[in-house]
Amino acid sequence: MSLKFGVLLQRFLNATSHYRLSDSTRTGHSSFSPRTHACAELRPKDVGEEVTLCGWVQYRRHDLFVILRDFSGLVQLLIPQDESLVHLKSSLCGLPLESVVKVTGEVIHRPPGQENKAMATGAIEVSVRSLEVLNECKQLPFEIKDCVKKSESLRMQYRYLDLRSPQMQSNLRLRSQLVMKMREYLCNIHGFIDVETPTLFKRTPGGAREFLVPSREPGRFYSLPQSPQQFKQLLMVAGLDRYFQVARCYRDEGSKPDRQPEFTQVDIEMSFVDQMGIQTLVEGLIQHCWPEKMGPVSLPFPSLTYAEAMREYGVDKPDTRFGMKLVDVTEALYGTEVGFLRDAVTHPEGCVQAICVPGGAKHLQNKDLEFIRQTAKTHFNQELSLVVLKADGSWKSPLSKHLPDSVKQQLLQKTHAEAGDLLLLAAGAAERVRPLLGKVRLQCAELLEAQGVAVRDPSAFHFLWVVDFPLFLPREEDPEQLESAHHPFTAPHPDDTHLLYSQPDKVRSQHYDLVLNGSEIGGGSIRIHRASMQQYVLENVLKEDASLLSHLMEALDSGAPPHGGIALGLDRLVAIMVGAPSIRDVIAFPKSFRGHDLMSGAPDFASEAELRPYHISVNLPAEDRGVRGN
Repeated sequence: MSLKFGVLLQRFLNATSHYRLSDSTRTGHSSFSPRTHACAELRPKDVGEEVTLCGWVQYRRHDLFVILRDFSGLVQLLIPQDESLVHLKSSLCGLPLESVVKVTGEVIHRPPGQENKAMATGAIEVSVRSLEVLNECKQLPFEIKDCVKKSESLRMQYRYLDLRSPQMQSNLRLRSQLVMKMREYLCNIHGFIDVETPTLFKRTPGGAREFLVPSREPGRFYSLPQSPQQFKQLLMVAGLDRYFQVARCYRDEGSKPDRQPEFTQVDIEMSFVDQMGIQTLVEGLIQHCWPEKMGPVSLPFPSLTYAEAMREYGVDKPDTRFGMKLVDVTEALYGTEVGFLRDAVTHPEGCVQAICVPGGAKHLQNKDLEFIRQTAKTHFNQELSLVVLKADGSWKSPLSKHLPDSVKQQLLQKTHAEAGDLLLLAAGAAERVRPLLGKVRLQCAELLEAQGVAVRDPSAFHFLWVVDFPLFLPREEDPEQLESAHHPFTAPHPDDTHLLYSQPDKVRSQHYDLVLNGSEIGGGSIRIHRASMQQYVLENVLKEDASLLSHLMEALDSGAPPHGGIALGLDRLVAIMVGAPSIRDVIAFPKSFRGHDLMSGAPDFASEAELRPYHISVNLPAEDRGVRGN
């Protein structure tokens, strides 16, 4: 051993001795730290023990108590009142809130009658004997309390402060625990292998818009992957059999409460598996990682076909926590003289659909009813007929005088409507009126809940499989052209494979979605594993350039096994579990609605010198270039 190395080693041992001595017998939250306990760990069994705590000053009361906070929770510190410790009292009373301190003191019982049952540490307090101020806090833009209201933009600008709040701490810790349980289930119980796949890839046909990343080769760009879809299929060709990954995914799309430009999926793929095998695996995964405090998860999850979901709920991700299902009342209106109803029931593809809103006439006001009408007009360019059933059973509706009593009675019987209810009717093509009523159904639930009516149980978790989706759908911009309903690698339903080459618009797919409380939290499929079929779908049905996927086509021709998988949206799942209104509340550093990082100012401008190696020039007026563009 050289002299220089020996001196350095001794310095290291001296510097870390206080960690090693305590950690030889200590594990958990306080290991590798000068503190002896986390704040919320202390209990009456610790009375009489001298402890060292580190944390933030949450608040102070009457110059007698300080509440100290760390990641684990709160503990009350008793400020010494002795004359001999006046300097300690002065320091504690003069500390700005959110200052970081290390304190040493004795754990004591709180006086009888002064216990706080709302605090985990409410039976004890710590009588402070020494204080070290580790960092004094300046004035903050908002208080670190869940009860303090602050705008989302302010929270994101100062995210490192927002993350100190108990709710955000709880959300992120639950997310971490969930992922750990998922890894345990997949790796230790079912033999999956965790493989990291690249985040610099190439543009792929179809799907969402991708982010481009410039390279130093003129005109050549990488693309950030929407998902590891191709990689996980290639891993199956490679014979890895069972793969998973907690994967970062990127889509250059606008943000919504359940979507942002970068997000996280639990990505899964298996070889020699069918649809039922994937669904059974996922049900077991959810059950294994589900927190006990949220109640049991019942298996198997119920299932609806896409056609059933659209027929009964008007959406392909129905919230099954409440009723108000769509009812086809076309037959009841045959022979009607009301123009728009007559046109619908006599048209080969027309129908009349209805929803009964229990208590709607009683609880919803005129402004609510107008809001519902405007939704139909604005989003669907469709008229919606409203029937208010008064307490005496009479109808309040323009339709009332045009429909005979026999037809009214049939409508009430089919919809099970009663006095005090609201009846909504939409007439036209089924593919138009069902989505309309599906949206209105959810709006009615929200409006009723705003009036204090219990419609959806916030503590209930209703899982649902939706299966048998169409393999292709007409493109919005060109209805004569088809696009993938899921993605171009989805295999056709075995019973419909023959239609792929003659009537592709009639083919069902082996695509399945997992829905929780009306939100899609997972989507997957059995894949096309033969190159000939994959090439036909790309070139003949989707009119895409198959050469962009030549690497995948070659792989499928190299002995690809039958395979399938699923991707679970981790952000959405956790948000629903904790009751968060947005996935931004379960992501440590999320993007804003416009896809910006308000804390750092990203995306930022780049100077001409920085862009030159990438052979990129930006043509912007000087006033729009920002500081770095000058």
